Amino acid sequence: SEFAGGSADDAKPSVSLLQPSSMQLSGGSATLACLLTGYSPQGAEVIWEVDGTEVIEGVLTSSEEEKSGRYSSSSTLTLSHESWMNGDLYSCKVNHHEHTQSQSLRRSQCAGLEG
Repeated sequence: SEFAGGSADDAKPSVSLLQPSSMQLSGGSATLACLLTGYSPQGAEVIWEVDGTEVIEGVLTSSEEEKSGRYSSSSTLTLSHESWMNGDLYSCKVNHHEHTQSQSLRRSQCAGLEG
């Protein structure tokens, strides 16, 4: 039997949000990575937000790659050290057809990243 609004093969992305490394921050920039894996069909969209405001600058999203009928993609948000220190709540929002989910991290809770 089919689920409403999709086929039985539909799968929402697994979303992982990776914080910047302390080594990278000492180099003057911060890159957050949002990894999407294991979803079907293709067509996932990533939106980055800092303290609830969408950011476009510094965002780089990969093309979707298919393997065994499942898709994966990634998006990175690159910030200057100054911009990283100005924000606190960093969110990766993923829209996959009718399904929306998000992962967030607080800079103030990232160990060793106070600079």
